[in-house]
Amino acid sequence: MKYKKRIIFIILFATIAIVGALCATTRIGQVKAAEDKAATVRPSLAVRVVQPSQETWPLTLTANGALAAWQEATISAETGGLRIVALHADIGSRVKRGQLLAELNSETVKAELQKAEAVTASARASLREAQANVRRGHAVKESGALSGQQIEQYEIAEQTAKADLASAEASLSAARIKLKQTRILAVDSGVISSRAATLGMDVASGSELFRMVREERVEWRAEVDANQLAQLKKGQMATVTLPGGATVEGQVRQLSPTLDSKTRTAFAYIELPVQTRIRAGAYVTGRIDLGQQAALTVPNSAIVLRDGRSYVFEVDSVRNVVIQREVVTGRTRDNRIEIVTGIAQSTPIVPSGGAFLNDGDSVRIVSSKEAA
Repeated sequence: MKYKKRIIFIILFATIAIVGALCATTRIGQVKAAEDKAATVRPSLAVRVVQPSQETWPLTLTANGALAAWQEATISAETGGLRIVALHADIGSRVKRGQLLAELNSETVKAELQKAEAVTASARASLREAQANVRRGHAVKESGALSGQQIEQYEIAEQTAKADLASAEASLSAARIKLKQTRILAVDSGVISSRAATLGMDVASGSELFRMVREERVEWRAEVDANQLAQLKKGQMATVTLPGGATVEGQVRQLSPTLDSKTRTAFAYIELPVQTRIRAGAYVTGRIDLGQQAALTVPNSAIVLRDGRSYVFEVDSVRNVVIQREVVTGRTRDNRIEIVTGIAQSTPIVPSGGAFLNDGDSVRIVSSKEAA
């Protein structure tokens, strides 16, 4: 009997323990379900709603290219075998057309000039003598004092004297030109960009002494492909960013008539103003204005970048949830960005705070005043 009571007591205790455990489990499940329900209906973020704006934006073409001299002039020696005795210009010198840049030794040339002058004077005297003989011969021709053969010899001597004088005058002109060439002059106004001449060097005819940028004009040679070239035309405005961050305005002066067969690119020649800070040789970036074009824009803060792609969050005002939409962006301006594809103008989107949202999140829509 005592053994039976003990068994009944054990069974009763086990039953109470099982019932208690079941009640506790049910309570925990009810609490978790309530929490899940609360989490489901609780908005994850209070958001404002805006719509994309249709605007007219300038359409630009961005390109890279080198700054180069508009035209370069080479200043060479026109006569050879002479030594440089003076230099009057260096790299960076700004010169005017006809300005003296260098001088060659002219002593030998001056001696040749004096010799040519003497020969010319002698030839003139010989011509005068021959002409006098011809005049005398013609004067006595009728009297028979001189034979016809003698008179003909006088005429031939006159012609020979004329030819000798012409030759002497040509030699004199050549000597004067050579003397003039001992003074190396600027062929145009501009700035000296390189100098090969050194004091005391013997120059050869045609050897380069100086190189200059004509009129100090430097242009931007923008590299464009065939599709970009088709959008360009003369007179379009451009903005070039110089080394250091400064910008300068320019204008399309000329377009390449052909494309390079290797690189498949062409040049757009952008005329720039004359400024000392614009230096040939730099490789820069610039924008060419192609005109105006309509643009569907949203605030920059509306774009969310995830995994290398751009998204905006569309607001479903019926269900109070957000939908993640992938978009393709374009131009940026004044803290706004162009949407090329992905949403329509009437699409309500979240203007900011998208980084805290996920696709399908519940939201509470508030006014701009409430958000502030």
